[in-house]
Amino acid sequence: MLNLRRPAPPADPRAERERIRQALLWPLGWVALLIFIHALQMLLGLPLSRLGILPRDGLGALGILTAPLIHGSWGHLLANASSLWVLGVITLYGFPRATRTALVLIWLVGGLGVWLFAREALHIGASGLTHGLMFFAVVIGIRRRDALSIAFTLIVLFLYGSMLWGIFPAAPGISFEAHLFGAVVGALCGWFLYDRDPLPVSTHYDWEDEEEDSSDR
Repeated sequence: MLNLRRPAPPADPRAERERIRQALLWPLGWVALLIFIHALQMLLGLPLSRLGILPRDGLGALGILTAPLIHGSWGHLLANASSLWVLGVITLYGFPRATRTALVLIWLVGGLGVWLFAREALHIGASGLTHGLMFFAVVIGIRRRDALSIAFTLIVLFLYGSMLWGIFPAAPGISFEAHLFGAVVGALCGWFLYDRDPLPVSTHYDWEDEEEDSSDR
């Protein structure tokens, strides 16, 4: 009987378990840090909102580093934290190397975009990161086009497709600019970093070798 499919090399179970562990724990650590900072703010009455991004202000540029860590209320925090954890797990499992680079770029370059072009108001919260990761996950899945990446793209769109509307102006107290610049940077990262992680081994068929042999004759 003709063997039509060559099996891919078996995955290392220990490496796979470590990949899953890292994908679960790192986003959990991010969320724990956000909760700790907000709890400290509430308990001590610290005016941490001043650490937000204040566009085109010299001191306000510090918010590029600190704004994603600060939230105005528990509701604001929990909405961002849940999305950040889920999107972090999906992207860190599917594309760990690309995600680490993308997260830094979304944080810094997206924040710089807010500082340069946003309305004159304090911009705080991790929603720029969540929008950036959402657009990153969708674009990198389309760019890679393997089964797992496409599955992640569909899951993300099903869960967070409504974020597409977040890049447009809405309520005055919502920083659509953070959503917009996070989304733009995330999409660009998905497009250009798609091959940072190894692509799955392509299934190879014996008849392909036969076609190559026949074409060489």
